[in-house]
Amino acid sequence: MNRITRIAVGAAGAVALLGAPVPALAAPAAAATDTATVTTCGYSGLQAGLSTKVCADVTGDGVVIYGKIGLAGPPTPDTPWPPKPQELLTTLSAEVVGGAQLGSVHGRAVFTGGALRVDGIAATAPCGSTVHATFGVEAIWRGPAPVAVDVPVVC
Repeated sequence: MNRITRIAVGAAGAVALLGAPVPALAAPAAAATDTATVTTCGYSGLQAGLSTKVCADVTGDGVVIYGKIGLAGPPTPDTPWPPKPQELLTTLSAEVVGGAQLGSVHGRAVFTGGALRVDGIAATAPCGSTVHATFGVEAIWRGPAPVAVDVPVVC
């Protein structure tokens, strides 16, 4: 095949491909039972020299409770970076206000300077109730001062 014939065949193929109908992609229909997740976090608190908060993700009657740990502020200019890893003892707990305990988790975490998420409780709560969650963090030389959040369960 000479050069002109190859160009003509290639052009004809391109025209055929470009002229072919392309099937439309339809977005999947959302199920009627799908419920949006609502994330609520409490106020930040200072524990073990770090910024902490407790959060809850509520989807229908499902509740996921977790804690967040981060730097309390920017480091001073003479602070070595990255900071020395800090071993922490954590306590995460949740209960339905006026009702059942949803769980309590004690663990260890190592903070190395970046944001740290501490997971632990996934439960269901009655629709219309309020979930009270707390998150405590302590280091060897500092005790906990738990932070808290109250989250409505709206189904």
